[in-house]
Amino acid sequence: MRIPDEFIEELRQRNDIESVVSSYVTLKRRGSTSVGLCPFHSEKSPSFTVYPSSNSYYCFGCGAGGDPITFIRGIENLDYIEAVRFLADRCGMRMPESGYDDTMQKLRVKIYEINRAAARFFHEQLKTPEGKVGLDYFKERELSAKTIKHFGLGYAPESWDALYKHLRGLGFTDDLIFQADLISKRKSSNGYYDRFRGRAMYPIIDLRGNVIAFGGRRINNEDKSVAKYINSSDTPVYKKSTVLYALNYAKNSKHKGIILAEGYMDVIALHQAGFDNAVAACGTAFTQEQARLLSRYTDEIIVTLDADEAGQKATNRTIEILKSTGMNIRVLRVDGAKDPDEFIKKFGAGRFQALLDGANNDIEYKISAAKAKFDITTDDGKLSALKQISQVLSQTDDPIARDLYTGRVADEFGVSKDVLIRQINVMFKSRLNNERKQHINKEISRPVSTDRVNPEKRFNTRAAMAEETILALLFSDPSLYEYVFSLIKADDFVTTFNGRVYKYLCDLLENGKTPDISYFSSEFTPDEMGKIVGIFNKRLSLDTNKQQVDDCVKVILGEQDIKKAADSASESDWAASIKRITDKKRGSK
Repeated sequence: MRIPDEFIEELRQRNDIESVVSSYVTLKRRGSTSVGLCPFHSEKSPSFTVYPSSNSYYCFGCGAGGDPITFIRGIENLDYIEAVRFLADRCGMRMPESGYDDTMQKLRVKIYEINRAAARFFHEQLKTPEGKVGLDYFKERELSAKTIKHFGLGYAPESWDALYKHLRGLGFTDDLIFQADLISKRKSSNGYYDRFRGRAMYPIIDLRGNVIAFGGRRINNEDKSVAKYINSSDTPVYKKSTVLYALNYAKNSKHKGIILAEGYMDVIALHQAGFDNAVAACGTAFTQEQARLLSRYTDEIIVTLDADEAGQKATNRTIEILKSTGMNIRVLRVDGAKDPDEFIKKFGAGRFQALLDGANNDIEYKISAAKAKFDITTDDGKLSALKQISQVLSQTDDPIARDLYTGRVADEFGVSKDVLIRQINVMFKSRLNNERKQHINKEISRPVSTDRVNPEKRFNTRAAMAEETILALLFSDPSLYEYVFSLIKADDFVTTFNGRVYKYLCDLLENGKTPDISYFSSEFTPDEMGKIVGIFNKRLSLDTNKQQVDDCVKVILGEQDIKKAADSASESDWAASIKRITDKKRGSK
């Protein structure tokens, strides 16, 4: 069942696309549209376009598109009903009492309830004799009772099924507990056992205050075959690549920028010391989605990962991901300790603030790292360091930054700036050429069809293009509907996806509705909505007339005839059938 159209229409009017998108994306006005960096893929030049006139958006880079509901679905990782509810809350509208399928919403609510009950169970264990080992662990890490309560920290007992029995006692079913990833199925029987056992527990909370997942650290590490950390797998309420630990607190911090730390304990220690702008990835390598999420709340990131070799590699990888967001990047070197947690314990919050104040930008960090690798008191060491520094500067697209740092390095090493800049420019041009070749090779090796929404288009290109033109013509001029429908029906379309869009569009027009993009979002997936908006935008470049309709219909019906002949004919007479159809088409011209 669909939400009533009248409700969706009012929702659309109260949530104009520019105001919805601008809460997440910095937009710049460009004539009658607005543009910005796409929040759904990484890019350096803005290809994400907002169309106020049609209350829609479209990215020419990745093909994402839709209405405000589709945007919220993608950006907040919600299903259709949840996105409608989100926008209704945003503008003070009450959801209809009934008339729509909210099965997924109800499942998510149940999992939120289970997770909240589990978090409460883990936290209460700290007060029990069995849970004292967990409380002792947190005290050894110098966490206060206030901090433990603030983050809802807890302990999962060693028992195989303590949490499972507790949740069953609260009335939750096996299936729901399993979908929350709190239990695992036994291989030898039909029973279940707790996923987290003998671990310090860290609830992961989303931006709306819901417990969505857990991280667990093994306290007794004598058995090296047992993983030190385990984390919830993806569930209907959790996708780890899109979530950052403690962002629910950090987004409201008064400190400038956001500190990106290594793990749960680093973040908690930083918050306890007063740096409540710290976050961490949740048991996964830092992702593009997390970078785009951070860019909604700050324009500056301070990267402070572990000082060991693995931490330095992670830092370099994270810097490259963050660059695509356009945020200012600074890198904190935690000298004298392996991580921020240890540094604060040894030297205090004041010294850590001094480190933050002196944090280098990403270029300075890489130059410093290159110098640290070599003995620059020797000529060989200087030469090796200069080569690596030149490589660092050649990766910088900003010519002013290249010139500034080249001058500084030349002065420090006592070499000619002109010679150094020539060397860097050679490397810079070589990099651009290599990137261009890689792009060309990638395009050459790309599969013929990358259209996941309409894969049939690959084998029916002419028909699919004609179908899209028919759809665009109807979007542009709904008065053509009766004429078009008299010539061609949805079953005549060659590609299934375009046929679905045509049928739905005809149903709207038949019922006297304007073919507004917002009507489609309840029936089509976000990926499909991007395709529909792309077709919708084609209307702007079309001359709407019946001759175009006739030409498109002729192509579609002709291709449909060929397809039917190919489906029904045997191999022996397939070619003859095609010839007869082709001759017939030629004769009609």
